[in-house]
Amino acid sequence: MSVEIVRNYFQENNIDKEIREFPVSSATVELAAQAVGVEPARIAKTLSFYTKDKSAAILIVTAGDMKIDNSKFKHQFGMKAKMLSPEDVEPMTGHAIGGVCPFGNPQSASVYLDVSMKRFPTVFPAAGSGNSAVEMTCGELEQYAGAKEWIDVCK
Repeated sequence: MSVEIVRNYFQENNIDKEIREFPVSSATVELAAQAVGVEPARIAKTLSFYTKDKSAAILIVTAGDMKIDNSKFKHQFGMKAKMLSPEDVEPMTGHAIGGVCPFGNPQSASVYLDVSMKRFPTVFPAAGSGNSAVEMTCGELEQYAGAKEWIDVCK
């Protein structure tokens, strides 16, 4: 199970964060917000896109109330935004749809954080499964995810 990948990743990297597992689905922003008990915007959703050559994943973590702005994405990455197909999500991110997160990904995956999350003291990314989340500050998220950089690609 993918949550075990994240649990092991946290242990190997000395990350002392509690992974919360819920008896209900947290696979969408709305369901995660209900499970955690916060406004949907504080859910840190991880969106997965192909690289230009489609050999790896670009993971962009955004606030739950944001959408990718295609022109900003193209300006940032030099290509049109193309989300991973359902059959490529798990092999390219290490996690199944609904549990994609910025932790424990394959080395080929690159993680970027959208500035839309910086308005919150803490956010709640998934922890590898469709019924898990972990609370952390944006600084912790940047460090623990091994993010390449903060970017502005949302509207």
